[in-house]
Amino acid sequence: MAVIHVTDANFEAEVLNSDVPVIVDLWAEWCGPCRMIGPIIEELATEYDGKAKMTKLDVDSNPQMPAKYGVRNIPTVLFIKNGEVIDKVVGAVPKKVFVEKLEKLL
Repeated sequence: MAVIHVTDANFEAEVLNSDVPVIVDLWAEWCGPCRMIGPIIEELATEYDGKAKMTKLDVDSNPQMPAKYGVRNIPTVLFIKNGEVIDKVVGAVPKKVFVEKLEKLL
């Protein structure tokens, strides 16, 4: 499954109401570290197809959700299960960090 681009408008339907855990990558076009983790999120989308959902939210176009979740720095990656933020990562980190946190949600 491909990475799903979510917005303030469809966040609840795609993320909070998901029946599988969701990773939300909050990013912006101008953010260098965001471009570093983008490919990792793409890989996870393939590796966890059917088990978890990978999403990306452009913070410049969608200011409501970052404000709601207190996101001050990007990239921030939220790990959401059953509509609740279970964990998060701030900054560019190795793929294994995402895998470890994701495995705890499954």
